[in-house]
Amino acid sequence: MTGLWIFLPSLTIVCLVEEGRGWSWERHCSPSGRANERRAALLAVGASERAASFDLFSETLEPEWIAQALAATGMASLRRRKLPAEHVIWIVIGMALLRDRSIAEVVRHLDLVLPTPRGERQRVTGGAIVQARDRLGPEPLAWLFQSTADVWASASAEEHRWRGLAVFGVDGTTLRVPDTPENDAHFGRPGTSRGGAPAGYPHVRLVALMVLHSHLLAGLALGPYGDSELTLAARLWPQLPERSLVIVDREFASYALFHQLLDPDHERHWLTRARRGKRTLKWKVLERLGPEDVLAELCPSESTQRLHPALPERLRVRAIRYQRRGFRPQTLLTSLLDPVTYPAAEIITLYHERWEIELGFDEVKTHTLEREEALLRSKTPTRIAQELWGLAVGYNLVRLTMARVARRAGVPPGRISYRHALNFIRVFWLTAWLSSPGVLPRRLEALHDELALLILPERRPRRFPRAVKIKMSNYPRKRPRRPRRRSRRLSDRHWG
Repeated sequence: MTGLWIFLPSLTIVCLVEEGRGWSWERHCSPSGRANERRAALLAVGASERAASFDLFSETLEPEWIAQALAATGMASLRRRKLPAEHVIWIVIGMALLRDRSIAEVVRHLDLVLPTPRGERQRVTGGAIVQARDRLGPEPLAWLFQSTADVWASASAEEHRWRGLAVFGVDGTTLRVPDTPENDAHFGRPGTSRGGAPAGYPHVRLVALMVLHSHLLAGLALGPYGDSELTLAARLWPQLPERSLVIVDREFASYALFHQLLDPDHERHWLTRARRGKRTLKWKVLERLGPEDVLAELCPSESTQRLHPALPERLRVRAIRYQRRGFRPQTLLTSLLDPVTYPAAEIITLYHERWEIELGFDEVKTHTLEREEALLRSKTPTRIAQELWGLAVGYNLVRLTMARVARRAGVPPGRISYRHALNFIRVFWLTAWLSSPGVLPRRLEALHDELALLILPERRPRRFPRAVKIKMSNYPRKRPRRPRRRSRRLSDRHWG
């Protein structure tokens, strides 16, 4: 018999117990009028009889993790407030998963305001929510994300190994943030093609470390737009575990980075596509391993030698040249030197899983954040960082649910619809705690009946290069208008 604990923001704790093929629900509700009993309910999951390690794909966060995040960052509070720190964490996560609702609606719908001693529901103003978020800061959310990612992403990478290696991807993207003086000063803006004028919104840059097969985020680095992806990615390389392979975009391809990532003693490997043009790395063929498959020796450029004089003068790599129909020939560079252990055909197929991280960015921008004009909604850099860490936790929660559905259906995680899974979590999160225990099994059975809606057909191979499908508007960018000086009418000037 296995139990699945679901912690709902109202501090109602529901246990879904599986007995054979049947499911039964046990509900543990704390009285709404007593804060100390709510705290006891919050700690009930941590004290329950469970395995020492957390479940591979837990559908919600452990309350114990939230308590640890607050304690580790010094944000735990004994003062009784309308919005305690553990509730504010759920507000930030709810802001990400419920992007179509205002922050005040998130608080109201998730029942996150503590009642009075008489059991009466209190109202909370927008200013009180902002103050509660400022008291919390971004550090507990960052700690919570990394702690949960260390467990969830590591377990997922272990489950989906390729040739004994855990496969990760690293890439970067940007998100628009609200146009406020604080965000503008901290994050900065990209330029545009229209005369070099700055963009309409400030941008935050982020680089993600992702388990490619399941899309679970294993690490995240945030910074202003002016920080390069290479600079931010330097924070993520130490998180790569032993016996792993990281696939990176060709913009990361550099002689210095190859040496930094290479760790044959612990079987840490890398795979990328060779650059073209002036930045192409020079190599000399040492041995032919097969058709279009060679063992080569890289040499650093003069500029690389000046910047990194301690680097060795030679580096052995494997170069695999291939061509897909409708595309130009490409060359892959990798530290996987053994052609028997790591066949060239499998490496070529594996490299194209790098696009999974691009799909993950699309899931965040298009579906989770609803492709709003300003994707994030906080007005200060500190709250932007807090919102991003909450978004990362929320995204991983959706991906964990998808992994459970995939395992139950016997399909890869990539065959599960992110949009449908996100909508299911939104509806369930908003309504499950209002349902009686007798209704929940029927809702679960209804979900099983609709399971086919979550399964996508097998992905067709991509045969067309990227191209712009929607032309940018010809309208000028909105700028503050300068007041025009009034001039006398022509008749007044004429007659003096």
